Amino acid sequence: MNQEKVTELEAKINRDYSNIAGVVVQKDGEMLYENYFNECTPTSRIHVYSVTKSIISILIGIALDKGYIKSIDQKVLEFFPDYRTKKREKTIQDVTLKNLLTMTAPYKYKIPPYIKYFTSDDGVKFTLDLLGGRGRIGEFRYTPLIGPDVLSGILVKATGQSVFDFATENLFSPLGITVEKTVVFHSKEEQLAFNESKDISGWVADQVGINTGGWGLTLSPGDMAKLGQLYLDGGMWKGEQIVSKSWIDESTKEHSRWKKLNLPYGYLWWISDDKEEYGYAAMGDGGNIIYVNAKKKMVVSIASLFRPNVKDRIEFIKEYIEPIFENCK
Repeated sequence: MNQEKVTELEAKINRDYSNIAGVVVQKDGEMLYENYFNECTPTSRIHVYSVTKSIISILIGIALDKGYIKSIDQKVLEFFPDYRTKKREKTIQDVTLKNLLTMTAPYKYKIPPYIKYFTSDDGVKFTLDLLGGRGRIGEFRYTPLIGPDVLSGILVKATGQSVFDFATENLFSPLGITVEKTVVFHSKEEQLAFNESKDISGWVADQVGINTGGWGLTLSPGDMAKLGQLYLDGGMWKGEQIVSKSWIDESTKEHSRWKKLNLPYGYLWWISDDKEEYGYAAMGDGGNIIYVNAKKKMVVSIASLFRPNVKDRIEFIKEYIEPIFENCK
């Protein structure tokens, strides 16, 4: 490792990526670099925003492996037999799990009703009420917050456990990841404090106890690196198959594409468009990322304190991190 280059990297972070809380770099399963910024430490837990979606994807894969879910081609409403659709509402009846995983489900809103969403007691019902409409199933429509909660609801219906308990038992505990509690907000101030905190270990849930699907999980950079390494290793962790390789292979290949930005999408994972280097990433607002380069056998995790309109993290990794560590043995 070139220490001079590492020093330059850290100066670059402090100068141009100053909201970064921590960085972990692994190659061939070995940690090559770990450092923290903004008074954060290895025990800090950061809200990773939409990285949460990729964790939900892992959990859906585990639920499939264990037989709780038969197929991602199942219709969403199969899991909510008591849900009553509005008259003449037909589109929602054909939406599948796969549509939710690939962001190809239509919704009834043009502008996301975030205030109503955040003040709703039941995120799953709120989202189901917006699912469908006149849009066409199969067209990519990225839904940062409103949408993935339905997958959380499906996990609860299918497994008979809370998302938090299912994740703890089947993913977090085996990997040595600590997520201490479910977090329920009782005010806007509590939510803002959670977003800015460095030391709350938990996963947000709505008032009826369903954990959020698109945001709301706190992790450390070390936790994030473990999840990336799990995928790089085909779902194996210390000799135990946590999630099937077939699910990882399927979820990290292109199934849809955000044409506006020309970005390929898998099952709640962003996919690299570089044909020479197979890779994928879980990305969250503010610059949170789990980046996996399968060709170089590298995992880079970056946790970041929230700030709007941050610089591109994949560009940062490719330009400033990979060149330092890709040839390390």
